[in-house]
Amino acid sequence: MTDPNVGRILSNRYQLVRLLGQGSMGRVYGADDVTLGGVPVAVKFLSQTLLNGRMKTRFEREAKTCAQLGQRSIHIVRVTDYGVDDEGIPFYVMEYLKGENLSELVNRQPLTIPRFLDFTRQICMGLQCAHEGIQIDGDLYPIVHRDIKPSNILVSYSDSLGELVKILDFGIAKVLQAEANQTNCFMGTLAYSSPEQMEGHELDARSDIYSLGVMMYQMLTGRMPLYADTHSFGGWYKAHHFQPPRSFDAVNSSLKIPKNLESIVMSCLAKAPGDRPQSVEEILQAFEPLEQRYGTGRQIAQRIGASLSRMSVPASLQDPNALSADAACKVATWPSNMPIAEIVFPKPLSCGEGMIPTLWVMLPMREIQKRMRCSRYNWFLFMEDPHPMALWLTVLYNQEHEPRWLPCYLDMKSSQGRQMARLLGQAKQYRILFFSQENPRHCFTVQTSSIPPNQGKLLQDWATIGQISPLSPNPGVTKDHLRGALEKMKPHILMKLEMLHNAGTDLTSLS
Repeated sequence: MTDPNVGRILSNRYQLVRLLGQGSMGRVYGADDVTLGGVPVAVKFLSQTLLNGRMKTRFEREAKTCAQLGQRSIHIVRVTDYGVDDEGIPFYVMEYLKGENLSELVNRQPLTIPRFLDFTRQICMGLQCAHEGIQIDGDLYPIVHRDIKPSNILVSYSDSLGELVKILDFGIAKVLQAEANQTNCFMGTLAYSSPEQMEGHELDARSDIYSLGVMMYQMLTGRMPLYADTHSFGGWYKAHHFQPPRSFDAVNSSLKIPKNLESIVMSCLAKAPGDRPQSVEEILQAFEPLEQRYGTGRQIAQRIGASLSRMSVPASLQDPNALSADAACKVATWPSNMPIAEIVFPKPLSCGEGMIPTLWVMLPMREIQKRMRCSRYNWFLFMEDPHPMALWLTVLYNQEHEPRWLPCYLDMKSSQGRQMARLLGQAKQYRILFFSQENPRHCFTVQTSSIPPNQGKLLQDWATIGQISPLSPNPGVTKDHLRGALEKMKPHILMKLEMLHNAGTDLTSLS
């Protein structure tokens, strides 16, 4: 039977294409954003059986919560719009995520330890953002998800990040924050609910940590740590309150799980909230020795390898000189002669398209994560006297964090500086390669910044000026002048970025 909603256009913008799924709270459709040329999105409707004032308010608050959280963390589904259709049914629009939920992956086979660590770190980062809270009517409200389980975790593939993990469905999180009188009734999924959740008690982040513990156990073993005599509230109530979780050996003696990892998972499954990790930050810290042992760099390499395998790329094409520009950036490795420190430097990169200009940046992982979604602004300044030199500035900007200034200098009397200026001028864009200090070997992510044609022409002219200009004995003087000019320009650059942001201008890549 054809769904009557398919083909409808909401708000003169979103054309419903197909039903993606449905649950107790409503239905989710795949749709095309016709205003943006058919960009795929997902649209969630509140169920018609829940069309009362309280549920409409709760649904709207869910949309606002996800909108705020999705702007702050790439590990939470992003909400972009909210509205009410012609029949008075509220809906909100989300990013369309193509991938598999964690339940489907784990049902096929348990995760390897490197993949488990990668996925769990991303889930924890999303939960950490929610637990820190959002602003509602001027007050800060921590958000407890209350329904962490594999089917609410989606794994998609990102060209820049590899396997990207996102938390879905904050539908029942609103009850805790907006309606305190609802905390005495059970809402959640029986097999993953904490003991205090089944009691109807006031919840905090430690309840999500218990659910995370159940899920982590399942990710590693393919089995559940507890079992209920009957799939009923009473059966799971007894299991969560009185049954000790099974050891990993008990469910699969052939598993080779490090003892310290088993200890982390079991601590999350403690019956009393005070006996669990008190925050997801504690879990992330406990993972650090394991990540050093198994190596996030190894995970990234495996993700790139898996991606190339899925695309059936011949092994011969994995030579960087035969790869596309984007693929060559992703497999780039940190130069052995460069320090492991917060530094920025330009570097021509060889690929199948020839030489391309790139900017290499090393930062702490937390600084990279803050700027996964940001504006990239670039600015170039040239001084011929006393020594021909160009300042190449990149600014990473979003309103959640301090701007990150990434200046570097191109000496136009050197062949390397002139080569980079000409490459920038010809390509009219450059790629920014991010490496983390914690796992420095492999590129973590890549962003692109464009250069306007007039600026590209100037860069090539500056390279020519540098080639014919007489040699100066003290290039440091010019660099000091350029550095001083940058400090004077910073307030004006920030003012411009803030004005453009407030005006709703697309700041993806500005010059």
